[in-house]
Amino acid sequence: MGHPASWDALLVLSAAWQLVLGGPHNIVLILTDDQDTEIGGMTPMKKTQALIRQAGVSFTNAFTVTPLCCPSRSSILSGCYPHNHLVRNNSLEGNCSSLAWQKSQEPLAFPVYLQRQGYQTFYAGKYLNQYGHPAAGGIQHVPLGWKYWNGLVGNSRYYNYTLSVDGQEERHGHRYQDDYLTDLITNRSLEFLQKWSRPPFLMVLAPPAAHSPWTAAPGYATAYSTTKAPRDGSFNVHGKDKHWLVRQARSPMANTSIEFLDKAYRERWQTLLSVDDLVERVVGRLKALDLLASTYIFYTSDNGYHAGQFSLPIDKRQLYEFDIRVPLLVRGPGIKANQTRSEPILNIDLGPTFLDIAGLNVSQTAMDGQSFLPLLVTPAQPSAWRTDFLVQYTGEGFPDGDPACPALGPGVSQCFPDCVCEDAFNNTYACVRALRPHGLQYCEFADSQAFVELYNLTADPQQLRNVAQSVDPTLLEALNQRLIKLQACAGPSCRA
Repeated sequence: MGHPASWDALLVLSAAWQLVLGGPHNIVLILTDDQDTEIGGMTPMKKTQALIRQAGVSFTNAFTVTPLCCPSRSSILSGCYPHNHLVRNNSLEGNCSSLAWQKSQEPLAFPVYLQRQGYQTFYAGKYLNQYGHPAAGGIQHVPLGWKYWNGLVGNSRYYNYTLSVDGQEERHGHRYQDDYLTDLITNRSLEFLQKWSRPPFLMVLAPPAAHSPWTAAPGYATAYSTTKAPRDGSFNVHGKDKHWLVRQARSPMANTSIEFLDKAYRERWQTLLSVDDLVERVVGRLKALDLLASTYIFYTSDNGYHAGQFSLPIDKRQLYEFDIRVPLLVRGPGIKANQTRSEPILNIDLGPTFLDIAGLNVSQTAMDGQSFLPLLVTPAQPSAWRTDFLVQYTGEGFPDGDPACPALGPGVSQCFPDCVCEDAFNNTYACVRALRPHGLQYCEFADSQAFVELYNLTADPQQLRNVAQSVDPTLLEALNQRLIKLQACAGPSCRA
């Protein structure tokens, strides 16, 4: 496991391609919220598939290193695993957009490096869940590296929200034409491209879809009216050999839970149709301004999602494929059309890749990820890439019990619908996810049992059977040692 010494060769290859491709090139990142790949989350994205995937490359093994909004977005910005950026959850106490984060990590985020390289930088949409909190600089705080800033205060919403526009408060109501957040992000990005963009530029667009409260634009409010969550794989299957949090899910699910998750599933798709329009309009404007050929466009999500898998109604936060896999589509200079690649790409690789596009080497930073620009523009052999990686999550729970379900006692949270809990204090785990030579996932929980889950994904892609009790103990020992190494890595050692 790990990756071979050909990392140096990849760096040389990347430098060579910088000379061939010219540049510097523009960068657009479209970052959705809670959009899965495993339960159909890309189905509504017909225009996106045509304009980005068919014009470029789709990575079939793209992952988040932590399946929750703020820690994941912090990993994207910093290029670091959670044990290095120290954002544990979505709370201010969990270091989400805290003063400590602003002091230690924001100065090292990828936009800072790009701005120093002469990039015009533009941000619109959700940033970090606690952004704008009065205890952490409020709306006046504009994160380092952004010249044009339209940051959403707090968590995803579609109406009735506040933006920080270059540090000034801008309140929005419930009028579709003026306030629907996905469309507002679209319109402001087009305005930026039309009025202020001079190459090179970095533009990050972070719409609220497909996060709750799942408010569709009026024109899409009746779409997918008969759609239901997929019933295959692990849907409504009891996770009998899994961590207690998964085992406590009622199985089979109550009808009310199924009705709830089906409605959420439909509404998630409805909200994504506006993101599909965003992609179409941004690509169209880039083309009209003769900028498309010199622009890399990345499309991804902060984490995956589930809807009934292992009888868990709706959420993310779990270690399984449906929560840690994300879409990743890329088009741009030097990328051949209609490609599919299977190398494992992590969200901590985005920042290093953006720096590489700008002519900067990740070894000059504190980032843990690695640039995948060589994979975008060359037929690099898979043996030259990582074969495993780390997934981490720190669980959350109410100290006095979830207010919605007080009978369940302390330490749990996200107990809806029907008091099925999706998180707990001891839902804290670290995993090694390996893709070669075999598909394996080995996870250790920080609980009183030191609970272990192990899956052979080659034989059991739905992760129905935890084989930790039946494999050769020497395999468990080897995976444990690899996990210890990854949990202690920083910078170059995370790429070793």
